[in-house]
Amino acid sequence: MRKVSSSHEGVLQFLLEAGRLKSEARKGWIRKVGITRPESVADHSYRTTLMAMLFADLRGLDTSRAMRMAILHDLPEAIIGDAMPGETSAIQRRAHEQEAIEHLLSNLPAPVKSQYSALWLELTENNSDEAKMVRELDKLEMAIQAHEYVKLGFSKTRLREFLATAREAVKDDLLRELLSLL
Repeated sequence: MRKVSSSHEGVLQFLLEAGRLKSEARKGWIRKVGITRPESVADHSYRTTLMAMLFADLRGLDTSRAMRMAILHDLPEAIIGDAMPGETSAIQRRAHEQEAIEHLLSNLPAPVKSQYSALWLELTENNSDEAKMVRELDKLEMAIQAHEYVKLGFSKTRLREFLATAREAVKDDLLRELLSLL
């Protein structure tokens, strides 16, 4: 029988904790629109990562870095849950996210932990073209989801707020053009 190393156990622990995102519903859709079975955080992260791949490739950015940031962007929610703007202050939210990401990454082998921590910092400080793009894609994905919910018959009036938030956050010309098509 093969012995399991502690690093393997740490990797498994990371995967199990991250897997919680599959059942973490996005609260805004529930509370503001009344959708009883909304997308999960994992659903949102998947499409955001797909968008990061596509737009990084279109822009000639570092696609691997952008995709890694996109898949990490909501990972702390596996520990702290999804939160809506205004539930806590931005400073408190960032502190909770930092604690959660440190906990999640603590089980990973040092080189990977260091790489993901650096990407997390780059994303939260918004100090690269990839980070800026991922942050805007996060909002564009939300707008696309709102558009899909309208098509499913949910209240267009209640969903306007999500589109307005995206329009305010998205500055990139191509992404704004896509938003205008919704």
